[in-house]
Amino acid sequence: MAARFEGKVAFITGAARGQGRAHAVRFAEEGADIIAVDLCAQLGSVAYPMGTPADLDETAELVAKAGRRIIAEQADVRDLEQLSDVLDNAVGRLGRIDYVLANAGIGPVFGAPSQQLSAYRDSIDVMLNGVYFTIEAALPALLGHGGGGAIVITSSAAGLKSVGPGFATKSHGGAGYTAAKHGVVGLMRYYATTLAEHSIRVNSVHPTGVATPMIENAEVAQYLGEHPEFAAVLTNLLPTPMVECRDVTEAMVYLCSDSGRYITGVTLPVDAGLTVK
Repeated sequence: MAARFEGKVAFITGAARGQGRAHAVRFAEEGADIIAVDLCAQLGSVAYPMGTPADLDETAELVAKAGRRIIAEQADVRDLEQLSDVLDNAVGRLGRIDYVLANAGIGPVFGAPSQQLSAYRDSIDVMLNGVYFTIEAALPALLGHGGGGAIVITSSAAGLKSVGPGFATKSHGGAGYTAAKHGVVGLMRYYATTLAEHSIRVNSVHPTGVATPMIENAEVAQYLGEHPEFAAVLTNLLPTPMVECRDVTEAMVYLCSDSGRYITGVTLPVDAGLTVK
């Protein structure tokens, strides 16, 4: 059976590890060449260790092992000019962009840094403004070949409901995360209506907790131990503590492939029932 994305190119942000890496490898397995970017640096508002240049190198090696080309660059989604420069170079080498997976995200919700106002600002800058800049930077190439395409924004279950259980867990980071993840739903619907005439479909995916370094770290474990009410809010309806990266990736594949060719403007939960509790 032919690979679903043969001859296509996917642009993925936050690709150094976690969900972004999983998307890059899976799309490569389906025949796509990859443009991968990640900040690969630490933000002071984030309590856990963020991705590194070595992580991004590992993603590049895994895509190459899948037999596809990859251009992997350190880039900040908060900087539209920087993203545009990276994409100009990448499209010059790979020829096009067909899929945009706006995945870059941070979790400044836990620990002492979450109480700093910078945690709110960083959340909005990375996960709302960064999504806007990601799409705007990719649009010239996405529109240029005239063959349509797909954009999928990584939101969260926190983009469909508040996951703040009470005042004891209130933080600038929690507010910013929730606002950003709700905000990208508005961007998704805006782009779904404005790009439809060009056969570009736009959707958002809303995972529950995913087994990545953003969740599986000592800082989060300590916070949930101190705030069991927060852990209770994050407990899924189905009997699983977290979903795997591949569960989110398969939703991305579905929405970008011919199987999802008439799906646009949808908020797709991959949440083990969290949002219907």
